[in-house]
Amino acid sequence: MGRGDDPERLEAATITLAEDRLDALGTSRTTDYVTSWSLETGPEWVTSRLDVAVFGRGFMRRLTLARDAHGRWTSEATQQGTRLYRGHELDEPGISDDDLRAGALDGADDCDLALCPVTNTMPILRLGAHRQQVAETAFVMAWVALPSLAVIRSEQLYSSEPYDPRTGHATVRYTSATRDFTADLTVDPDGVVIDYPRLARRIRTRD
Repeated sequence: MGRGDDPERLEAATITLAEDRLDALGTSRTTDYVTSWSLETGPEWVTSRLDVAVFGRGFMRRLTLARDAHGRWTSEATQQGTRLYRGHELDEPGISDDDLRAGALDGADDCDLALCPVTNTMPILRLGAHRQQVAETAFVMAWVALPSLAVIRSEQLYSSEPYDPRTGHATVRYTSATRDFTADLTVDPDGVVIDYPRLARRIRTRD
């Protein structure tokens, strides 16, 4: 993925797709911080583990977010340096104790890393939304904020228009009910986002 409307942000990602799972790793650079991450899923593209590190101006944070076979989410997080970012205090990294006790992530199969279109791929593949028209379907996500690495519950909706054989692309509508945000994503035949309006677009395809 390349830069979106923010000309200072550049993201690179490598995705390995298997029949019903994927692995991916990537980096993202802004003027304020650099992010590196790796993602593993199990069968049906359900998240197994997400590792994220953020290196910013005067701070560093790391997060390991995991989901076990019983659907239980856990996190391990560390932080160093200032907790201030652009004049505001960053939230604590990881899943809060209150959310753990309340089971806030119950029902979540996927992680969703902020500003990272790769993490839209899992629900798209699970629905087959890159190949067929799909009615609006609700998902719960473990959403990871940047640069804080705080993890919160996110209610999201996915639907898609019919696949267009002329372009080889499909259009998937993504809505975050939690953040009151909607975007029409263009995805390639593998179900990978190649254009995310106002966020990112692919600037180099596979050879």
